[in-house]
Amino acid sequence: MKRYREIGLALLRNGFGYIAKDLGLPDRIVARGDQDTHEMRRRSVGERLRSFLEELGPTFVKLGQLASTRADLIPASLIGELERLQDQVPPFAYEEAVSIIEQELGAPLGVLYASFHKTPLASASIGQVYQAVLIDGTAVAVKVQRPNITKQIETDLDILIELAKMAEHRLEWARQYQIRDMVEELAKAIRTELDYEKEARNAERFASYASKYNGLRIPAVYGQLSSKKVLTMEFLEGIKLSDKESLQEAGHHARSIAERYAEAILHQVLSDGLFHGDPHPGNVLVMASGDLAFLDFGMVGRLGSQRKRQFGALVIALRNQSTNGVIRAISAMGFIPDQADMELLRTDVDELRDKYYKVPLSQLSLGESVNDLFLLARRHQIRLPAELTLLGKTFLTMEGVVTMLDPDFSVFDVAEPIGRQLFLEQFNIRVLAGQWLEEIPEYAAIAADVPAGVRKLLTALRRGKFGLEITVPELGEFLRKMDQISNRLSLSIVLLSFSIIMVGLIIGSSLRHQDNVLWNIPAIEIGFGVASLLFVWIIYSIYRSGRF
Repeated sequence: MKRYREIGLALLRNGFGYIAKDLGLPDRIVARGDQDTHEMRRRSVGERLRSFLEELGPTFVKLGQLASTRADLIPASLIGELERLQDQVPPFAYEEAVSIIEQELGAPLGVLYASFHKTPLASASIGQVYQAVLIDGTAVAVKVQRPNITKQIETDLDILIELAKMAEHRLEWARQYQIRDMVEELAKAIRTELDYEKEARNAERFASYASKYNGLRIPAVYGQLSSKKVLTMEFLEGIKLSDKESLQEAGHHARSIAERYAEAILHQVLSDGLFHGDPHPGNVLVMASGDLAFLDFGMVGRLGSQRKRQFGALVIALRNQSTNGVIRAISAMGFIPDQADMELLRTDVDELRDKYYKVPLSQLSLGESVNDLFLLARRHQIRLPAELTLLGKTFLTMEGVVTMLDPDFSVFDVAEPIGRQLFLEQFNIRVLAGQWLEEIPEYAAIAADVPAGVRKLLTALRRGKFGLEITVPELGEFLRKMDQISNRLSLSIVLLSFSIIMVGLIIGSSLRHQDNVLWNIPAIEIGFGVASLLFVWIIYSIYRSGRF
């Protein structure tokens, strides 16, 4: 309840009191008090949103940072402010860090490390990093999670998911954008960052892939000195990509660095299917040897073989100026809602195609094309998979860094040969054989299930328990038509029977030259009367059913 109250007050102070009202938060949670000021009301929605998230601390800051990757759902004006969220917080005490390390690793600090610097190298909302030296003299970086941060974040995530449920129950736009699903997706990403063991596994996988490429370094992970709350990695020294002046003084060429940086990320995406989710300049170092070193693997993206093929299909369709191909690729990668206007979608894809038609690669902007794709998805309420939105964010970051290093360098100069290789690989015999080999166990399992399935089917047939279910589109209309046909047929049969009987009686009486009586009873007259009543009753019943 205390945290609910803090969230409610933060909404009021930042000019979002109407949201608390729309959600139906009770007065005891959203108490009167610190209302938004005139100065706050003059600020943009994006600025107030950023202030609101920063005020509520680590969970909300992380939520905003992750939400900034969802350009397919969030307007560009808000994305810009979310990207400015500050993750700088005061460091926690050195004694607390030592306590966490010793508790997690089960030994005194002096036994684990030869030396350990008391001042942290960096401090963030989830943890902070120290420099240390191992017993064998190896320099390492030790990341330590903040005390009690997991409990605080879990409480905030529970509240956010509950608020998302309330929003979908009360607000049409929340249901339309599936706010609960989006919050749960972001919550999953935050929980992943809380687990340093997952980050360690990510780093190890990156290291195994990086060994195939020259000039790329990934810090080694020391598993025996790592846990869910402590991560010990190789300490790498270098110059951050953002420090252009120091790079020039060290003799590094900006264009060469930009080219290697773009190549590294494109190979991660298109070849390895595992890419860095936040390759900003602070997470990439240029070492003295000229090698690039990637740091911080808390946020990574994955593209399975199917996703890579779908992404390749989109690239090929765009290159071939195929509107149908683009729509098929988007449909395969995401979710086109049933209510989507396909004609309007086709028109928008045509406009997007024409925008880039015969434009030289040197003049193309990867960031602009990604933004155009996200804008198209948002306009038609297409939910793209999380890994593709993170991929878009990675591409935007990559182009921003490349432009900062060398404004004349085009990412497409590097992307085209890699994309061509991706296209050709689809027809490579080895690749196709590998895909077939991967599917053999599944086909074998299906084949193994066939005899048992056939036995069950035969048993059901022998026992007369075989059920047949038929699904007919527009079943109600189909049944109504069938009723009309059967009613008309019934009427025709009754009329025909009546006519035959009456004609038979009349002819029989005429041949015998007798009156129309049987045993002194006027049979024809009575039969005619009964048949007439029956005929009128059937006509009335059919018309009453409304299905004639």
